[in-house]
Amino acid sequence: MIATYSPEARGRNKRVFDTHQDRLVKELAFPKITEMDDANCYLAEVYLPVYNTEFIMPATEEGSAFILWIRENLEDILCEQEERTVSADNCVSFERMKLQIPANQYRCHYGRVRVRVHRYLDGSMTIFHVLRKLAYYVCEGKLREAA
Repeated sequence: MIATYSPEARGRNKRVFDTHQDRLVKELAFPKITEMDDANCYLAEVYLPVYNTEFIMPATEEGSAFILWIRENLEDILCEQEERTVSADNCVSFERMKLQIPANQYRCHYGRVRVRVHRYLDGSMTIFHVLRKLAYYVCEGKLREAA
């Protein structure tokens, strides 16, 4: 196995890409294809099936290489994340909004602490300090609940 991030794997990927680029020009020139829709149709119906038949290899092991995600909060990974420093007034500036961090049982003030602002697909935001959720805001930057 060659890891995908290794120079060897990147070299293989580059060679395959270069081969496709060179070969596709000739493949499309032979039937005189000049329109994008015709080229896409040719790729799907002729080029890829022939290429796959020639180069496909069966997997060495049966089954899927994917594993189930067993942790929670996948949305906290698949979101926009920005680091900010909390100002002296216990607020974080984020896109012309001031997000006030409420006092909690761990600290009453977070001035000069580095925090992470997560913005989710629905526009809501959360402020984290390391792994602790400090506050949750609705789309307009209004505090919804303290963590």
